[in-house]
Amino acid sequence: MGYIDDAFDNLRHNLEITQTEQDLAKARHTAIRDFVNSHWDLADDFLTGSYRRDTKTKKLKDIDIFVVLDAEGFQASFRDQAPVQVINALESLLRQKWKHAARDGMAVVIPYGPDDDVMSIDVVPAFKREDGGYYIPNPSAGDWIATDPKRHHELSIAKNTECDGKYVPFVKMVKGINREVGEPVSPSFLLEVIALSLVKPPIGRFQDEIVLFLATATERIDDEWPDPAELGGDVNAVMNATQKLAAANALDQARAIAERAVDLEDDGQDEAAYNEWRKLFGNRITKP
Repeated sequence: MGYIDDAFDNLRHNLEITQTEQDLAKARHTAIRDFVNSHWDLADDFLTGSYRRDTKTKKLKDIDIFVVLDAEGFQASFRDQAPVQVINALESLLRQKWKHAARDGMAVVIPYGPDDDVMSIDVVPAFKREDGGYYIPNPSAGDWIATDPKRHHELSIAKNTECDGKYVPFVKMVKGINREVGEPVSPSFLLEVIALSLVKPPIGRFQDEIVLFLATATERIDDEWPDPAELGGDVNAVMNATQKLAAANALDQARAIAERAVDLEDDGQDEAAYNEWRKLFGNRITKP
């Protein structure tokens, strides 16, 4: 293995959630789930999103919790209310203990601080679907949308197994680039959806795979990328044409940097290659 391969090994390690970070996240999400459980009738509550799929980048923010309301419990009537009313009710509840809790889209966000190892946790109210999956409120459209985060988790596990454990760290790297360049791709889950489709085993060197992925994602960011669980709509539907164009430009600029880094490595200019990768990963990539 070469110098840059070793640097990517360090990157892979640096992107992993530490035990300390896991313990803090667990303490906080458990306290939130216990609190909601003690005040509302829940059928289930569980972690979801990229933290659950182990594709979350650091620092940790937007750790997702689903609180599934009991369809026969005291909050059953919420299902017939406007989504914004349900979100507001959850916000009021959480503010009893976390005074800075605030509604943000489909969730109520509990912030802890920008310098904290766990910056924020999102709490999403949901109801079970008879045919599988869940309904979550979509206040911007005034309706409830179907999703199945447990299915997303299953697909991620299967792809990671198929790729000999390299898929999850690869997704973390791509999402790390997205964060470093200002998060032009939103939601970041879109990158996972694209990766589920584009990444094929066997995964080669991460640096080569990143160049290929960024090149294809640049060209196809405007494609339709349906929910992998086949319940929700297109994952990139929240981005308008201007945002998609900006994302494509940002991805293409990142591709050019990655391509230059690989060329420099091929020419034996490891230090210069490393400096290029630093533009995409910041201090997450460290020298061997």
